[in-house]
Amino acid sequence: MTLGTICALLVSLTGCAAGELAAPERHYKILMLLPVGYESHRTVFMPLAEALADRGHKIVILTNKPKSSKHPNILEVNHGLQLSSGQNKFKCLNYPMNGISHFATGLPTIARDLYKVPKVKDLFERRKEFDLIMVDSSFNEVAYPFLHEATFIMVSTPGIDYRQSAVLGNVFHPGYVPNFSSDFPRPYSIWSRFHNTLVQIGFAFYWRKWTVIPLVQKEISAQFPELPPLLDIERNMSLALLNSHFTFGLPVPLLPSQVEVGAMHCRPGNPLPQELESWISEAGSSGVIYFSLGSIASSASMPVHLRDLFLQAFRRLPQRVIWKYEGELKNLTDNVMISKWLPQQDILAHDNVKAFISHGGLLSLQESIYHVMPLLALPLFGDHPRNAMFIRNNDLGLTLEWTQLTEDMIVDALIDIIANPKYKENLSRMSRLMRDQVTTSKERAVFWTEYVIRHHGAPHLRSPAAQLSWVEFLMLDVILLLHLALFIIFFILRRILKVLSAKIFRAHDNKKKKE
Repeated sequence: MTLGTICALLVSLTGCAAGELAAPERHYKILMLLPVGYESHRTVFMPLAEALADRGHKIVILTNKPKSSKHPNILEVNHGLQLSSGQNKFKCLNYPMNGISHFATGLPTIARDLYKVPKVKDLFERRKEFDLIMVDSSFNEVAYPFLHEATFIMVSTPGIDYRQSAVLGNVFHPGYVPNFSSDFPRPYSIWSRFHNTLVQIGFAFYWRKWTVIPLVQKEISAQFPELPPLLDIERNMSLALLNSHFTFGLPVPLLPSQVEVGAMHCRPGNPLPQELESWISEAGSSGVIYFSLGSIASSASMPVHLRDLFLQAFRRLPQRVIWKYEGELKNLTDNVMISKWLPQQDILAHDNVKAFISHGGLLSLQESIYHVMPLLALPLFGDHPRNAMFIRNNDLGLTLEWTQLTEDMIVDALIDIIANPKYKENLSRMSRLMRDQVTTSKERAVFWTEYVIRHHGAPHLRSPAAQLSWVEFLMLDVILLLHLALFIIFFILRRILKVLSAKIFRAHDNKKKKE
């Protein structure tokens, strides 16, 4: 009896039907690569890392963040390099390319310096000790040398990513799948489809062929001249775990090697610290508004005129406001509390919190759906506009633009969100769908991670389309042959008709002469 058969038998005999995963056949060593990433990206990885560690697996995480887990089976290695020094995200409002262009300078620098860090160099030399490598698909091409000749899984922290999907051979249709940063009212108009197609092609070309990857490739090739091209290494991924799910996102056709595990980090609320609990509970029936711009953007970096708009708007509201603000604010009214850090999910889970003012980050959106919290979204950069359009299209709240913001707009939007029951009803329906699954997202992620290791990279999951060139995938060569065949047929028929018509006319002329 083979090991695979034994594993299958064990799975069938254990309590897996009740939603519990069978014990792993052995304890694995797994390397997670997040050398370039934001705090929100680590938030996606850590629930999976801890779930795998709970099953006895040894997890090593390469990151650019301080240690966050106390689990004995998790080792976090901080390489100490930073992509940028606290870029002010509000600059992206007037210059959208600021949110992308700094990668063209920052990532090649990381690629040049990363493998010179002793801790990283040691980890790289030991990379073949690991049963599996998992890598953040966003901004982490610098880590691809680790993946050469290794079994690896890509984790798509932004959810559905048309570029990564195309690498697997599943090309999403731009007629309905949005680009990385924006979406449009549905169904897409011809201009929306035109715009979306241009953005998808343009951004993929800019990142992968024109600027970012060629510069990173130059630095990597200088250190590892024997290494295949980075984009060739990427094509060997065994599986993609997507931070999305069709119940609270866009249903799209997926391959067996694409598994949706969105909202792994969402959980029931925990008891709040006494000061916060008292502040929220004592707000009375008016309730509380929670305001946070996430882990990347800082409220303290907000332009003064925008900050003052919010302070003036909050003075006109009967609700109390809890604001994640990283600095000091003078002359606060009695209904506003600020704090540098706040337990977001525990606040959103509280019954007396009425609305969430958010930057429109994907994790904040998922948490709002999970905890049924109406949103006022003010998108800043990246995927925020796309998420804001999802909020608007599904009536989960309202969206406002920073460049058009007024005091009245803030007040009117919050009054509508709190008073109109439709937002809460739509969120409640979507939250029920999110929770109504055979297995949780975390269980699926754990199962498929172990599955790829058990089956030695699971090559049977890979689509043959991944090996096709764009010419082959789009059938351009076949279309050319068809056109050539039609031309040849047309040419032959034309010659035949010419010969026949000449004979007919010649016969007709001869007949006339005889007469």
